[in-house]
Amino acid sequence: MPAQKKPVESSFVSENKLIPVVSRWLYEEYSLFYKEFLMIIDLAKIAFEKRDFASSVDASSRRLALYSASIVEVSKRLKQAYPDIHDNSDCWHEVERYYQQLIKDEYAEDIGKAYLHSLRRKIYQDEWRAADFSFSEMTPNDDKILSRVMVSYELESGLTEDVVESILNIPQFIRSYGDMSHERQRVLRRIIENLARSRHSSVQMVKVEMINAGFYRNRGAYLVGRLLFDSGDFVPLIIALLNEESGIYVDAVLTSETYAHNIFSSTLANFHVTSSYYHEVSALLKSIMPRRPLGLHYSTIGYNHLGKVAVMSELESELNECETGLETAVGSPGTVAMGFAARNSAYNLKVIRDKPTKNYKWGEFGGVESVIRKYTRVHEINRTGSMLDSIIYYKIRLDRRWFSPDLLEELLTEAAETVSLVDGDVVFKYLIVQIKLTPLPVYLETATEKQAETAIANLGYCIKNNAAANIFNRDLDARNYGIGSYSKVYLFDYDALEDLTEVKIRTNLDREDGEEDIPDWYFEDGVVFLPEELISGLCIPQRHLSVLFARRHRNLLTTQYWTAIQQDLLSGTVPSVSVYPDNERFGGSE
Repeated sequence: MPAQKKPVESSFVSENKLIPVVSRWLYEEYSLFYKEFLMIIDLAKIAFEKRDFASSVDASSRRLALYSASIVEVSKRLKQAYPDIHDNSDCWHEVERYYQQLIKDEYAEDIGKAYLHSLRRKIYQDEWRAADFSFSEMTPNDDKILSRVMVSYELESGLTEDVVESILNIPQFIRSYGDMSHERQRVLRRIIENLARSRHSSVQMVKVEMINAGFYRNRGAYLVGRLLFDSGDFVPLIIALLNEESGIYVDAVLTSETYAHNIFSSTLANFHVTSSYYHEVSALLKSIMPRRPLGLHYSTIGYNHLGKVAVMSELESELNECETGLETAVGSPGTVAMGFAARNSAYNLKVIRDKPTKNYKWGEFGGVESVIRKYTRVHEINRTGSMLDSIIYYKIRLDRRWFSPDLLEELLTEAAETVSLVDGDVVFKYLIVQIKLTPLPVYLETATEKQAETAIANLGYCIKNNAAANIFNRDLDARNYGIGSYSKVYLFDYDALEDLTEVKIRTNLDREDGEEDIPDWYFEDGVVFLPEELISGLCIPQRHLSVLFARRHRNLLTTQYWTAIQQDLLSGTVPSVSVYPDNERFGGSE
């Protein structure tokens, strides 16, 4: 818990004796929240050491929900205990001034401010503006802190097994490695092999810099840093660890920026990182993954609220520099969601239509709130590397000048329930922000044959990974999938998502030729899926690519595959999701 401070007394305090009392109480509530937030990180490390993978997944869900739950609870208690403060915005401004003295100069001062800001918005239903924070001011540059965050190894005699062992011991596990001598030998060998095949084969490695923390997610743990060369260049160094009955072992050693992006993708569950210096950790991650926006690095390590601020700050910077502003997104218009973006932006924005277009094929529309709940659910689960995370802003204002006239007219017409003009700004009740992808059908129009074949193969892996997360997309149309920078395919539209465990897997393949009666499944309630119809549902216009998909992923066309996944999910099995190729793995017994 942050240390208690005695605030500076001033004239405004004496005007209302409740103000310092309420301010201290809110500071204590924030401190309790942040203490628990950090405690969950330690629990994730313990879960890895004990091989308690279900607890690791639970810790991720608990950490994601903690901030909002605390805000809701404290706002209720504030209204009950101090109604005069709760209902008086002038008093609230005085509370904020006093509270800010309490958090001043703490490392997590920005989180403390964000906490009170969220509380104010909850009470007064204020609109959200990135200008409420100055993100550049939130990023410190303290050499003393950096020395605590980073462990450096000068390589006067080259990389050695002793250095590797020191790196492997950074997390200070209470459980030992199965065979440390074996692990350090093969880590050293793999680093040398990787570099020999790279463009850095002719330069000398002079230093290793590692983040002084363990990164924990689901079944695995990671050590993250970079290898530096005398040329001034550097490459990522990521050591992936697993834990089995015989002890902890190294599963892979990765020195590729591509693999780093895949591992730290926002399409996966957040990491638990055993360092509270989140600014420096995010900056170091940005250095080894420069193509990834900074805001997403904060979100990846679990600081989602700061990530939201950073993303909106980046968006505002992009829009201020863009001549054309926001326009309708590339690709086919969505029947439920409307997508729009700036040409130079890393992000795509979405709102939900008041009612679907005439092409909607799923019966009665559940309304905007039901769709937002589906996007929220995907944010809170393990996205298994195949579903984009969604940042959802509530009651947010954007400058009207950023919108093309045609887009603004469409938003105000098609989403009038959630989009409005107020004092020259465009106000959104909900705004969904995702990293920008190229819709799969658009990508296939200009892809080479090899690129197209890779994309189609990865589409199958995307569908399989979604199933492992208990996600079934009943609208399998390829327009709901997009492709990223490294040829991976992701699902990004969530209005047609269902729990896979609730889907009825049926088939017509067991019917005799000539049977003309209506099959029994036709009369069943709920969602029915016939795997043999998956190919036609994808609507891939290139026939040879449909044939390739069927050949590469023929098990997706069988009832056996889908029912087996359902049984695993119902039994509580935690899915094992591979985020790097099998040929990069050592395996536990090598």
